[in-house]
Amino acid sequence: MDENIDNQTRSLAEHLHTLRTDSGLTLQDLAARSGVSRATLSRIENGEVSPTAETLGRLASAFSLPLSQLLAPMEADFPPLVRHADQSVWQDREHGFSRRALSPPNRQLKLEMIECAITPHQRIVYDRPAFAGHEHHLVLLSGALTLTVDGARHELAPGDCLRYRLRGASSFETGDEAARYIIAMI
Repeated sequence: MDENIDNQTRSLAEHLHTLRTDSGLTLQDLAARSGVSRATLSRIENGEVSPTAETLGRLASAFSLPLSQLLAPMEADFPPLVRHADQSVWQDREHGFSRRALSPPNRQLKLEMIECAITPHQRIVYDRPAFAGHEHHLVLLSGALTLTVDGARHELAPGDCLRYRLRGASSFETGDEAARYIIAMI
């Protein structure tokens, strides 16, 4: 395994463990809230495996936090410039998905921007949002993407913008083309 990915897995494992223990939850409590098995949670917290996007979505819902705050703690200060080299990237190799935090979460700012890429012939499903009403604005940069939000299916082409509030399940699907998009979340 690549050393950078190994470090990211360890860092994520430590952050998830801290979130759970700071919330006063046992592994069993978190398993019941998230629908992720206790064994899998233990392996994630021990850095033995990296969670998939879908697993992180379930954990985000269990903690009522946006996915970005699971991947990295919120910045305490407000650096106005975030250089490309300093933007964290998380990958779900199982689903051919990568996620770059263009503007990391911050206590002083409400908007977050994420750049994502999904390889061809993938489907990523989130059972529920981190919290009901989470506002998203997604702009497809390249490729093709089918996004289903609360049962409504949307076929996106480059340049299209889909604005929505998450209240239920959502899925991201690619066909023969990869998809690259930016999503702004409030």
